[in-house]
This record gives sequence, structure tokens and C-alpha cells, in this order.
Amino acid sequence: MKSLRNTQENLLFPETPFIDKQLLTIKEASVWATDYLQKNVTASNISYLIQYGRIRRIDQNGTTFVSVMELNDYYLSYNGSRQLNYKEKLGDDLNWELSFDQYKEAETTKHVHRLHPYKGKFIPQLVEYFLDSHTDKFKTSVYFKPGDVVLDPFSGSGTTMTQASELGMHAVGIDISAFNTLIGNCKVAHYDITKLKMEIFRITNILQEFVVKSKILEFEERLLQELYDFNNKYFPVPEYKYKLRKKEIDEDSYSQKKEKLFLPIFEKLVKEYGIVLRQKKQDTFLDKWYSKQIRKEIDFVYSEIQNIKDKNIKNILCIILSRTIRSCRSTTHADLATLLEPVTAAYYCSKHGKICKPLFSILKWWKVYSNDTVDRLLTFAKLKTDTYQLCLTGDSRTIDIFKETKRIMPEFSSVLEKKKINGIFSSPPYVGLIDYHEQHAYAYDLFGFQRNDELEIGPLFRGRGKTAINSYADGIAAVLNNCKKYFAKDYNVFLVANDKFNLYPAIAQKADMTIVNTFHRPVLNRTEKDKAAYSETIFHLKEK
Repeated sequence: MKSLRNTQENLLFPETPFIDKQLLTIKEASVWATDYLQKNVTASNISYLIQYGRIRRIDQNGTTFVSVMELNDYYLSYNGSRQLNYKEKLGDDLNWELSFDQYKEAETTKHVHRLHPYKGKFIPQLVEYFLDSHTDKFKTSVYFKPGDVVLDPFSGSGTTMTQASELGMHAVGIDISAFNTLIGNCKVAHYDITKLKMEIFRITNILQEFVVKSKILEFEERLLQELYDFNNKYFPVPEYKYKLRKKEIDEDSYSQKKEKLFLPIFEKLVKEYGIVLRQKKQDTFLDKWYSKQIRKEIDFVYSEIQNIKDKNIKNILCIILSRTIRSCRSTTHADLATLLEPVTAAYYCSKHGKICKPLFSILKWWKVYSNDTVDRLLTFAKLKTDTYQLCLTGDSRTIDIFKETKRIMPEFSSVLEKKKINGIFSSPPYVGLIDYHEQHAYAYDLFGFQRNDELEIGPLFRGRGKTAINSYADGIAAVLNNCKKYFAKDYNVFLVANDKFNLYPAIAQKADMTIVNTFHRPVLNRTEKDKAAYSETIFHLKEK
């Protein structure tokens, strides 16, 4: 990738046909930015920058233009200084090639990798880099080959299993969370797509009839029209967001006044249609975070799914439903991943810069995610190979991998016991960062899975005290000691970690392994709320 200009003094515009213009059309701006960044920037990308106030929209004679200088300044501030900032804070040994900054989000969330949201997963390109057969100045050897067996003892959402299938490798995943296991196995399962489409069509139709009878769609249509009129008047796009970025408007005071102004309109419609905003009980996650109507729709769809005989279709429909209800929690758009307090009324949305509403039906997202899931399964079906992948629910410190595989998938067991496991590619949990069961609490409530929170290694609820850190190190080492009983000779173990507490040298020692190499990579675009420089280390371990 062409290096970006790092200071204003040596900043030069790229030589494009539009260099002498002060203004560019959106199409011209996409060509300019593509040349500047040396990666594809579409007209939609430029429109996004306008819509969210990153750059100003300039209208002349019915045509939208943008300023060359503003566009240049945006990319300089966002990209040009980022690499320097990361290296200044994290060290010069950062391997920027492993940032995979050249990939768009659609590529890092390709096909089944976005079947369901999941905190803390790594991107498939990172897995592919270490599993495939290429070499470069950083990766000087090939560690795995087609036909090998790869293990991920912290399988999470199943990224390693999925990429192994693409590369013609067998894979075993292990996870203490039953829901994580469901996600992973759904990604690599085989489906009769025709039957799946028929079941989706059937459920969608009866759900729509169910929703129409409730008059919730009529209510939402009225509410959306009121919001449209109100937001056009008080939060015009993109002028409002542009003024916010220029600090011409005090967002807090302005938004609070307008939120109060809209509230009577909202309350009038709620009363008119008899909408019940909260459930009477608040005992469970499903009780607390969903409106009464949405809860009825969830239970309605799940009861229909339970009647399906085909196990794989039943499971993937559960994933679609889970993904749907995650998006329908009673919270703001900005707090969807964190959840602060249930929100049941119209509210000012800092993410979108306007008054937004909570959801009152799952129908829209059920349709969206059903279609999206089918498309992703069809795409992956063309890429997956005739190999075995299986995720086991269990504790990686003690599980008998061969025995459990034989119980669930005997045909894979014979291959596994003959070949043995050639190594690991995994991202262990970080110390005190995520409660892996709690992030999918809605699914555990709905599906009735047993929770094993106490068996998580390094969960958020244990904190980051000395006892928790020592327990974490012992836990990761115990996983390696158990898993290596199933390894072939000359195995390779790759563990992705932000080793803030410098634990992995001791972990390797406890597992009677040695760290033969480390790869230090910047992690970009972690979350919208966390833009701090952040890195991971990929530890390469082998037998002593």
C-alpha cells in the first residue's frame, strides 16, 4: 500500500485528472480517494462521509460536490497519522501487513463469518495468513497443509474452523459455551437450501399475519412519519452533523430540548394504539430487555422452529432468530453492544444524530437476517471443501477430544485418530475482558442452554487482580497440556493475545513448550467507542 503523507508540510495531492479543481463530484472524489489510498473507495463511501458530517456537502446547480482540501484533510487525520501514532505508542516492531487494513469490512466479515454477532473474534484473513501455504518476509515457513487437522480450543464463533474448511483442512473446535458451539457448527454444516427457504417462507408468512393482527405495523408507520417530519426540521442531514463536528451546536443541550419536544407526540400514539412498552415481569433477560409485543413474536417464532425435524435447518433458524432478537433489544443504537438501561420511548440517538425509536416488532429484522443468512450459506457452499469440521462443547482443560468426536461424528473420528492434530490456531480469552456467556444471555434464556460461566477462563466477572491473573495463566497452560496429548509430531501452536501482563512466556513454560517466534500486529477499527492504539501478539509455540 502506498504510504500516506505524514505531515502537512510534505503533503502533496495525488496526480489525478481532477487536480486543478477545488471541488469534486462524488464520483470524481471516489476516484481521487482510490488513488490516494491505493485501495478501492466507492461513491457510496464518499456519500457516507457526507451523511455523517466528516466532510461538507456543497450543492451547485443541482449537483453535489465536495471540497478537495476537506477530503484530503480527513484522510490525513484519519489514516495518515494513524500508522505513526500506533508505532509511537506500541513500538516499531509492529507488522503493519498484519493489520489487513487493505480489506473492506465486507471482506473481513465475508460469507458465514457474519452469521451472528460475536465479541472478540479475529478476522478470517489473520487465520488464513498462518494456515495457508504462502511465505513472505515475516512468515518464512509453511506450518499447515491441506489434509491437516487444526484445533481451536477457544473456538468462539468458529472462525478457525470455517477458514480451515476453505483451505482444505479438517478442524476441531472446543468451547465452554453451548451457544458458541451452536454458532460454529451452523457455519460449517451442510444444508438443503431449498428446504431452508421453504421453512423461512412459511414462518415469515405466519409471523406477518401475527403482527398485522396486533396493529403494531400501523402504529410504527404513524410513528415513523412523525419522526421523519420532526428530524427533517430539527436534525437536517447532513447539515446538523457537520455543525456538530465544527462545534457550532452544543449536542447535549440541543438534543435534550428536542427529545422533550417529541416525547408528547410519541406518548399520544402509544396511548392511541394501546402499546404496552414493558413486560410485567423483569426476572430474566427476555423479561427485562424486550417489549411485550416483541416477546410475543419471539415466542411465536421459536415455537414454530421447534416443530422442524431437520436438525441443521432447525439450528440455523435458531441462529437467525437469535441474531434477530439481539437487534431488537430495548436499548439505544449506540448502546446495543453494551446495554445500559432499557429504553422504551423515542430518544435522541448520538450515533445517528436524530430522534430514533425502539423497535416494536421483530418482523423487519427476521426478514433481513433470513435473506442474508441464505445468501451467506450459498456463498460459503461454493468455497467449503470436502473436509470435516466439528465444534465440541466442553472444557478444553479436561475434554477427551478423540472420545467426544467419536461420540458425535464417528466418521471424523477415524480420520482424527489416524492423522492426529497438527497444531492450534486460536485466540484465548483475555484477562477480565468479556463474560462470554452473558454476551448472549438472550439466547440462553430462549433456548434453555446450560450456562457454564464458572468454567470460563479469565472472565470479566473475575476481574484483573493477582488471583485472577494467576488463575488465567494456569488455565491456558492446562488447556495446552491437555490438547497436546492429541498432537502429531512437530506440531505448531499459534495463540493470538494482547499479553498486557506478560503471561505467555510463563504459560509456555508451564505447558513444556517454547516460544519460537512472535508476530506483533496493530488491531484497527475495534469498536466505534474505542479508537485507542491497540495491538496483538501472535505467539508461535513448539515442543521444547
